[in-house]
Amino acid sequence: MLYYKTYIKDNDAPWVTFIHGAGGSSTIWFKQIRYFRKDYNILLLDLRGHGRSQEDRWKKGDTFGHLADEIIEVFDHLKIERTHIIAMSLGTIVAQTIADKYPRRIQSLVLGGAILALDVRTKILLFIGRHLKRVIPYMLLYKFFAYIIMPRKAHEESRLAFINEAKKMSQKQFVKWFTLTRLVNPYLSHLQISTSTIPTLFIMGEEDYLFIPPVKKVTQDHENFYCEIISNSGHVCNIDKPDKFNLTADRFLRSLDGIV
Repeated sequence: MLYYKTYIKDNDAPWVTFIHGAGGSSTIWFKQIRYFRKDYNILLLDLRGHGRSQEDRWKKGDTFGHLADEIIEVFDHLKIERTHIIAMSLGTIVAQTIADKYPRRIQSLVLGGAILALDVRTKILLFIGRHLKRVIPYMLLYKFFAYIIMPRKAHEESRLAFINEAKKMSQKQFVKWFTLTRLVNPYLSHLQISTSTIPTLFIMGEEDYLFIPPVKKVTQDHENFYCEIISNSGHVCNIDKPDKFNLTADRFLRSLDGIV
């Protein structure tokens, strides 16, 4: 089972599950825990191969669906029937996959730095990465992508947080996760349709230039999808601007009738 940690307010409090992105761990949510534990039960997870979770779970043909199943195992173990999910970066794909496969378990989605589609620049970067991933040390590749996605001085704390966590991964785990990027574009188109009935808030940093355009488009196309842009923030907006991120996410959760 995945490594997890809980903060329990009381038996009647709603659950919020936090899912980190590739290369990170549950520690990236350190600026959210104190705020949300006042009113919610909190579940923090380390995805496979990250943080304190096991490394040897990969089988040939594993997909985002298998990653979602592992999180459902934790829900079942803790007897969590329904939960809000707050996710970041590549973790937003895992979150949407859970909502796709197990919609009755999900009350709402808050997706920070959401990845909904890959533009030409991103496709080229991933193509280069997939061909170099077994040749060069993975941390060089990871740092390269971190600087491309979070290039500014204001993004330094976020960038370093993910780089430091990624150092705990093995080359094998990095390669396995990177391989999943081949599935992303057609799969994401499916997710946007299949999860459209679930209230979803996208929180994006205004400097997240690679991923904002498709988020703006999808929120125009679906009435249950909403978008908030945080100024002076990059891809990992929960670290860049934690106060604004927390208030925005919390306001959304409280606005859902019968949930909070």
